[in-house]
Amino acid sequence: MEMKLELVLVPVTDVDRAKSFYHEQAGFEVDVDHRAGDDFRVVQLTPPGSACSITVGIGITSAEPGSVRGLHLVVTDIVAARDALIERGVEVAEIRHFDGGAWRTGPHPQRSDYNSFADFADPDGNTWLLQERGYAAAGA
Repeated sequence: MEMKLELVLVPVTDVDRAKSFYHEQAGFEVDVDHRAGDDFRVVQLTPPGSACSITVGIGITSAEPGSVRGLHLVVTDIVAARDALIERGVEVAEIRHFDGGAWRTGPHPQRSDYNSFADFADPDGNTWLLQERGYAAAGA
C-alpha cells in the first residue's frame, strides 16, 4: 500500500503576507485560494517540481504560527537554489556541511547527497531547510 504525503499545513498570522512570501519570494505556485466566509480560507501552494504542497489559511489548524520547523526542500544545486531565493528577497543562511564532527561553511566538498544545507524562515518564523541531492547525477 502506498502512502503519499501531499499536503502540509503551515500556520501563519497573515494569510496574504504568507501567500505573497511563498509565491513571490520563494517561487511556489498558487494552486488554490478559496474562501468560505470570514472564518475559513485555504491557500495551497506548491514548490517548483514538488509532489507535496503546503497550505496556509484561516480555520485550518490550531498550531501556533511559526511553530513548523525544518521542512526540507531538496534541490540538485544548493548554490543555485540559494542564489535564486536571495535574488527574490529571501534571507537564506550560508550553506554548510557536516565534516569531521563539526559544521563547515560551504557545500560539501564532493557535493555528496544529503550533505549540504542552508536554511531560511517565512515571515512567521516557520523554518525551511534546503538540502542538496543529485548534484553529481545532474552533471552540475
